[in-house]
Amino acid sequence: MHWYYSIIQWLEDHQGACFYKKFLGIECPGCGMQRSLIALLKGNIVESLQLFPALIPLILMFIFLILHLKFQFKHGARILIFWFIINTLIILVSYILKFI
Repeated sequence: MHWYYSIIQWLEDHQGACFYKKFLGIECPGCGMQRSLIALLKGNIVESLQLFPALIPLILMFIFLILHLKFQFKHGARILIFWFIINTLIILVSYILKFI
């Protein structure tokens, strides 16, 4: 498991800065995603959801997308549209709540 902790440490050491926040001084809708992923990899699900609530649904959507591309589910495209709308709403609502 040493390699697993090495990956987490590498991710922590190489987090990218948000250009949106750097130049405009406010967070973008994606701010917190990197920290949320690191928290999730450490097993801190609650912290991950607090940092970026859409991360877990986004991961589930991409897993479903890969499975749909491989197995061509009958209603896969509709399900993906649903996932996309839900994820977009989660991102927008959490972004708005940051400013309230």
